[in-house]
Amino acid sequence: MKAKAFDTRLFARILEYTKPYRPRFYGVIAFAVSLSVFAALRPYLLKRTVDDYVSKHDGQGLLFYIMLMGVVLLLEVFSQFYFVYWANWLGQDIVKDIRNKLFRHMMSFRMRYFDNAPVGQLVTRSVSDIEQIARIFSQGLFMIISDLMKMVAVLLFMFALNWKLSWIAVLAMPVLVYVTRIFQRKMQLAFEEVRTQVAAMNTFVQERVTGMKIVQLFNREDIEAEKFRDINDKHRKAWVKTILYNSIFFPIADIISALTLGAVVWYGGNLILDGDKTTTFGDLFTYTMFIGMLFNPLRQIADKFNEMQMGMISANRVFEILDIKEEVQQTGSIDAPDFKGDIDFTGVRFSYIDNEEVIKGIDLKVNAGETVAIVGSTGAGKSTIINLLNRFYEINEGSISIDGEDIRNYKLESLRKQIAIVLQDVFLFADTILNNITLNNPDISRDQVVSAAKRIGVHDFIMSLPGGYDYNVKERGVMLSSGQRQLIAFLRAFVSNPGILILDEATSSVDTYTEELIQRATETITSGRTSIVIAHRLATVVKADKIVVMDKGFIVEEGTHQELLGKSEGYYRNLYFSQFLVEEKSE
Repeated sequence: MKAKAFDTRLFARILEYTKPYRPRFYGVIAFAVSLSVFAALRPYLLKRTVDDYVSKHDGQGLLFYIMLMGVVLLLEVFSQFYFVYWANWLGQDIVKDIRNKLFRHMMSFRMRYFDNAPVGQLVTRSVSDIEQIARIFSQGLFMIISDLMKMVAVLLFMFALNWKLSWIAVLAMPVLVYVTRIFQRKMQLAFEEVRTQVAAMNTFVQERVTGMKIVQLFNREDIEAEKFRDINDKHRKAWVKTILYNSIFFPIADIISALTLGAVVWYGGNLILDGDKTTTFGDLFTYTMFIGMLFNPLRQIADKFNEMQMGMISANRVFEILDIKEEVQQTGSIDAPDFKGDIDFTGVRFSYIDNEEVIKGIDLKVNAGETVAIVGSTGAGKSTIINLLNRFYEINEGSISIDGEDIRNYKLESLRKQIAIVLQDVFLFADTILNNITLNNPDISRDQVVSAAKRIGVHDFIMSLPGGYDYNVKERGVMLSSGQRQLIAFLRAFVSNPGILILDEATSSVDTYTEELIQRATETITSGRTSIVIAHRLATVVKADKIVVMDKGFIVEEGTHQELLGKSEGYYRNLYFSQFLVEEKSE
C-alpha cells in the first residue's frame, strides 16, 4: 500500500500516539493561534502609525505605537519559541513511543520472519523512518496549522482595512494554490522513490559490511563497489527529482507573489491619486507586508506538506512492520518449573517452506539426565530439532513435550528460560565479557560468573585478556577467536542453570589448548542434566548415552556407539569410518 499525503486513516493512527501528550498538543495549537494574531497585528499597527501619527507629525503618538509594536513583537517571539519547542518536543516523545513499540514487536517475531526480512530494511524502519515521523509534528502538521491560521488572520485584517486591495490578493491565490497542488503531487511520488532507495542502500551496506571477510576473500571489492555505485546513482537521481521540482516551484511562487504585490501597489497608488478617501499611504505600507505574510505561508505550506508526505510515507512503512502478525503464539499458561528433562517428539513434521518438509514424522525420546548426540549429514534436520524445541518455529504436525507437558502449554518466556543453547556460530554483542555472559540479567552476580568460569575451566583464559571480565569484545566478538567465543557461550549457558542444554559443539579450526578447554566445559555443563548435542567430533559421540542418526528428515538409527557400530552396513557405521575416524586420525 502506498502512503497518501492525506490518508486520513493513517493520519488518525499517527494522532493516536498524541493521546498521552494531549495538554502539550493543545498547547502547541494555542501558541499557533496567538502567533498568527500577533503576526497579523504588526502590519495593522504600522498602518495606524503611518496614517495617524507620521502623516500628522505626531511624535508622541509615534513613540507610543513604536513601543506598542515592540511589545507585540516580543509576544510574537515568545509564542514562536514555545510553539517550535513544544512541537519538536512532542514529535520526539511520539518517536520514542513508536520506536519502543516497534522494537519490542520485532523481538517477538518468529525466526521465520527474519529468515526473509533484509536486516538493513529493518534498521531503516527503526531509525531513519521513525525519525522522519517526528517531522510530521515539528515541521509538518503544526507548521501548516500555524501558516493557515496566519493566512486567515491576515485575510480578516486585510478585508477589514481595505476590501478593494484585498480582492486583488484573493484573486491571485487560486493560481498559487493550483501550482502548489501540482508540486505536491510530484513531490509525493519523488519522496516515495527516495525512501525506497534509502532502504535499498541501507540493506546493501549492512550486508556487505557484515560479510566483508567474504567480499575480500573472494576479491569482490570492485564488483561490490560497482553495485554500490549503481544503487547510489539511483538514490542520487531520486533526490535530484525533488531538487528539480523545488527549483521550478519556488521561483514560480515568487513570481506570482511579486506580480500580486505590484498589482496592489499600482491599483492602490491610482486610487490615492484619484482621491479615493478609503485608500491611504498607510494601506500601501501595510499591504506590502500583508502580501508577503499571505503568500509566503501558502508557498511554505507546500514545503511543509513535503515534510508531511515524507513523514506519512515513513509512518506507512513503520506501521506495515507493526501490522505484521508473525509473533510466536503465546498459547501457554503454565509457568515452566525446573525441568527434570524428559523430552518426547511424537510424529513431528515441519517445513520451513510449504510442501518441502525438513522433519518427516520423527519420534524421539530423551530421558532426564541423558546426553544424546545427534549425527548426520548436512541438511539432515539436526539443527531444526533445536529450533523446534525452543519454539523458534512451530511444528506442522505432531507434538513435542517436556516432562509430560506439551511445550505449547508452557509460557514461552519460562520455557526458554529452562533451555540453554550453545550454537556453533556464537554471537557476542559489542560489550564486556561479563555482560555478554549475564546478558545484563540482574539475578546473575559477578561472583557467580567467576565461580562458574572456574568450574568449567575458562577463568584463567578470561583473566589473561586486558581487563579480564570487563574486556570489550567489540561488535560480534571480533576481538576473540572462534574458540574463545564458544567458551564464552558455554559460560553464558552454564550460569543460566538450565534444565535442558543444547550444544552445537563444532570445534573445527581451534588450537589444541582451546579444544581441551571446550571439551572440559562440555563435560562440566552436561553433567547431571539433559543434553542434546549436535555432534561433530568422535569424543562427544562416544561419550553420549544415546546416538541419534538422522538422514533427510528421518531418524534412521538410534543406540549407543557400540550398538550402532555392530550394525553391518549401518548408516552410523559408514559415517564413523568415513568421517569421525578419519578426523580423529588426522589430528
